[in-house]
Amino acid sequence: AEILVFLIGAMTIVETVDFFNGFASIKRLIKTKNKIKILWIICFLAFILSAIIDNLTATIVLITILQKLVSDKNLKLWYAGMIIVAANAGGAWSPIGDITTTMLWIGEKVSIVALVKYLIIPSLVCMIIPTYVASKYNVFKGEISPPKNNEMENPYGFKILIIGLSSIVFVPIFKIFTGLPPYFGMMLSLAVVATIAEFFNYSLIKNPKIQASNHSPVHHALTKIEMPSILFFLGILMAVGALEALGIVFGVGQWLVSTFENVDWILFEGLDIVVFVLGFLSAAIDNVPLVAASMGMFGEAIDNPLWHGIAYAAGTGGSMVIIGSAAGVVAMGMEKIDFMWYIKKIAFLAFIGYLAGFITFILLRDYVL
Repeated sequence: AEILVFLIGAMTIVETVDFFNGFASIKRLIKTKNKIKILWIICFLAFILSAIIDNLTATIVLITILQKLVSDKNLKLWYAGMIIVAANAGGAWSPIGDITTTMLWIGEKVSIVALVKYLIIPSLVCMIIPTYVASKYNVFKGEISPPKNNEMENPYGFKILIIGLSSIVFVPIFKIFTGLPPYFGMMLSLAVVATIAEFFNYSLIKNPKIQASNHSPVHHALTKIEMPSILFFLGILMAVGALEALGIVFGVGQWLVSTFENVDWILFEGLDIVVFVLGFLSAAIDNVPLVAASMGMFGEAIDNPLWHGIAYAAGTGGSMVIIGSAAGVVAMGMEKIDFMWYIKKIAFLAFIGYLAGFITFILLRDYVL
């Protein structure tokens, strides 16, 4: 229930920002027409935004911007594919960047400081390597021809964007200082954003020069949030909770521990192989049940490297197949990306990023941190 309330709060804040067309302000950051520079800018934006507003929402925002920026259909598909890879990498190192890391954080398997310390560099590697390789492809040579845009700018767009992003970033800080569950902070942030949004919208309605909506921004936002996804997570968490209550999940975990604890293969040892394979499983099936199950399988203490490995593998492994992550599914719907096209063009880039990031994680864990 804590996870669901947290997600509903975060989604409502993001939709409130979108009500004022706040994300259009991000488009100003992209002033170049060079395809390679746009690729790097978009991938870094996806990496940073997904850590703040989660990878699903960051993907929606950036593909919306992409549609106003690029007219060539094939090029848009390539950019969208790279946004998926970068957004999933960015969500893995933040407690609010991906549903799986949020679950591990709320379930007190990882702390904010340790999660960032262990995963920010591997996640950055997971994003940079595929982006660098893709930048050598012929499709990113030359300059774009942007479509004409007659979109009106909302006077409060940039202000509500800063307020909304700051309020979401405030949530982990609130937990550190108060010790209260994260959803308390998210509800407080939502209350502040909702109040400010109502004042902004009232000012717009009173201005005769601006065509403003008479709808309440928060009421509008609540109608736009992805409730089917919330119910999907509810079903998964209840099903895994039932298996956990029966002891089945923990039994599977004990079998995995006993089977792989003495395995030693090059850099991989013990449960590293299990965690590495988890990334491929999250590409084949949803990463939420995998992480929910792993939380019941293993009894390691908070901030054990196993949990950080699971957060990385589940968060970034889904990029290898377009239906392996929420970001991929939403991009597939928005840009009509063909499943086999993604396998042929993007899967290899996602794989080398995942592999490079995982090796970086192992090396940092064993020799640096």
